[in-house]
Amino acid sequence: DCVCFPASLQVFPSQDPLDRADFNAVEYINTLFPTEQSLANIDEVVNKIRLKIRRLDDNIRTVVRGQTNVGQDGRQALEEAQKAIQQLFGKIKDIKDKAEKSEQMVKEITRDIKQLDHAKRHLTTSITTLNHLHMLAGGVDSLEAMTRRRQYGEVANLLQGVVNVLEHFNKYMGIPQIRQLSERVKAAQNELGQQILADFEEAFPSQGTKRTGGPSNVLRDACLVANVLDPRIKQEIIKKFIKQHLSEYLVLFQENQDVAWLDKIDRRYAWIKRQLVDYEEKYGRMFPGEWCMTERIAVEFCHVTRAELSKIMRTRAKEIEVKLLLFAIQRTTNFEGLLAKRFSGCTLADGTVKKPEVPPPSTNPFLEDETGAETDEIVIEKSDTDKPKKPKVPDNPFHGIVSKCFEPHLYVYIESQDKNLGELIDRFVADFKAQGPPKPNVDEGGAVLPSCADLFVYYKKCMVQCSQLSTGEPMIALTTIFQKYLREYAWKILSGNLPKTTSSSGGLTITSLLKEKEGSEVAKFTLEELCLICSILSTAEYCLATTQQLEEKLKEKVDTSLMERINLTGEMDTFSIVISNSIQLLVQDLDAACDPALTAMSKMQWQNVEHVGDQSPYVTSVILHIKQNVPIIRDNLASTRKYFTQFCIKFANSFIPKFINHLFKCKPISMVGAEQLLLDTHSLKMVLLDLPSIGSQVVRKAPASYTKIVVKGMTRAEMILKVVMAPHEPPVVFVDNYIKLLGDCSTDTFQKILDMKGLKRSEQSGMLDLFRQRLPAPPPGGDGSGPLSLSAPTPEQESSRIRKLEKLIKKRL
Repeated sequence: DCVCFPASLQVFPSQDPLDRADFNAVEYINTLFPTEQSLANIDEVVNKIRLKIRRLDDNIRTVVRGQTNVGQDGRQALEEAQKAIQQLFGKIKDIKDKAEKSEQMVKEITRDIKQLDHAKRHLTTSITTLNHLHMLAGGVDSLEAMTRRRQYGEVANLLQGVVNVLEHFNKYMGIPQIRQLSERVKAAQNELGQQILADFEEAFPSQGTKRTGGPSNVLRDACLVANVLDPRIKQEIIKKFIKQHLSEYLVLFQENQDVAWLDKIDRRYAWIKRQLVDYEEKYGRMFPGEWCMTERIAVEFCHVTRAELSKIMRTRAKEIEVKLLLFAIQRTTNFEGLLAKRFSGCTLADGTVKKPEVPPPSTNPFLEDETGAETDEIVIEKSDTDKPKKPKVPDNPFHGIVSKCFEPHLYVYIESQDKNLGELIDRFVADFKAQGPPKPNVDEGGAVLPSCADLFVYYKKCMVQCSQLSTGEPMIALTTIFQKYLREYAWKILSGNLPKTTSSSGGLTITSLLKEKEGSEVAKFTLEELCLICSILSTAEYCLATTQQLEEKLKEKVDTSLMERINLTGEMDTFSIVISNSIQLLVQDLDAACDPALTAMSKMQWQNVEHVGDQSPYVTSVILHIKQNVPIIRDNLASTRKYFTQFCIKFANSFIPKFINHLFKCKPISMVGAEQLLLDTHSLKMVLLDLPSIGSQVVRKAPASYTKIVVKGMTRAEMILKVVMAPHEPPVVFVDNYIKLLGDCSTDTFQKILDMKGLKRSEQSGMLDLFRQRLPAPPPGGDGSGPLSLSAPTPEQESSRIRKLEKLIKKRL
């Protein structure tokens, strides 16, 4: 009981203190009677404990008696189970004995049935074999007799049956009689083959061009027999018939005949058309339809023609001219197209020309029918890429079967295209000089030069024409010519006609600005020149997009193995350079127009300004130039908004650093002067933010990238002026304020601020020492020098320094 008691508590937990393993009687009694007054109910507690003891005794007695009864019942159940198992084993043994007896009985019953089944199967096989043997023996005799009598109609059906029956005796070839019958069948087949060839030779002699024989039922039945014979017999019949049928062609179009040259190539194709019609009328029913004799004659004619043309063109290569070559190729490709419409190309599998694989659908916007493509203009639209892709028509299986012979002579065509494109570029140059730049047409946006469309139309015509001639090395040679004249067009027509910049004029004083009437200042480029630059930019963009499409189309046209050799990236980069130079010219023009105003700003006596008024005249001058140039540029670049955005960004990156550089030149500045400059800076900031849509009836939100550049750059200018306005006493506060507002660690910039405030050198020395002491520790890897130097006014340097300054401000903050 002591061992089981803790285990029972784990299964049935109890809250009774008496059930605890560490039960202490003294503590339990103290718990029941904590005070002397509680002893008054001791009798009641004793009675409860006695009652509990009696209950426990009753429970223990009941459990003990139950355990005794359970043991007796278990022994009785075990004995009964053992008896049942013994009975079950006895029944299983009886069943097994009966099953063995039944199996033996079934074997005895079926033994005779199996013997009968084997006998029946062997007897059936023997009867079938004897029947086949009888059929084979009779068939061989009949076959030999019919062969001697040339009864090809009966022979065709009988021979197929004999061959089929003979297949059943392949495993009996060890028997002499069977082997003898097999040899007789082979001998009959050989005799039939030789006899049929002799009949065809007699009907269609190979010597001479005159056909003495003609179609007959005997020859038609002989063709049916040839289908069953060795395939070489069929091939020999076809070969001899086609050779005899084309023998006249070889005589009429010998190399020394006038009709053999390229200028009379039509006569070759007219001859074969007549021959095919003649064949269909006379011999169409003689040969089985599955022999495709008409197509075979046409294909053999193509092979012979290709070989003859190759030979004669090698002999007379110097006489080949471009027009003559294109004439012959056009007539030849037309004939190949007729063959594709008339025949399926099923006989080309064993020929020299293979049916080309169908390339995957094209993804470029040049997709259109090739017929008529020579005169259609290439149109570039952004929506073209959204149109459903048009699957490419499968190629002609007969393409190149004759025209392949012209490929070695296509250098004549390539040289001609080189010459024609050179003349075309020269004509474009002459036309531009004669007609002058395009007239301003701001209502329709920047006009693309018509010459670029003409160039690409000619390119497409050449590409389609050359792809019809060859998809191999000539296409690569043509691509090289395309690359050459794309570069020539970019440099001679586009870059060569960009207006040239002149040296900047001398700076203007504020007095001269005040004396000049509003609008009297003229930008360096005229309206016509601005429109020309925009037109060249739009043309270069058109050429860039179209050149990319041209590259994709060339890759579609050329053989797969040569695709990697077609790369127009260099030409696309050339057009990108033209675009970049055009934008830079527009930026430099507007930037140079604003230079006199900025120079006038730096020469004003800002220490003498007594009160803050409206914006200064130099601001008005800058705004005037912006309002004059930007609307013209925007309207002429309406068709290419992304490059107008680039123009705005580049102008901001150029003008803002230059403006800050001129701010540093305004020294000394009084408090009122600094306030006036701050007002002017804010006015310029608002104008720059509105620059993309200035003067436009449709107000568009400026691009976020442009707005970010303007806000950062002009905010820095405002911070410089706020630092100048701040009192320099006490010095510590001024230095800390400078570092907080500008975040510039350059002592050079700090000294410029001190110069703008008009401090003496002695005062600046102490301020610079304090500035160096108050500078925060440089970041790891930094050189501790200021990131911005404003000594050089070039736009590229200023833009780079502004970006470095922005990075430094982010690090400091």
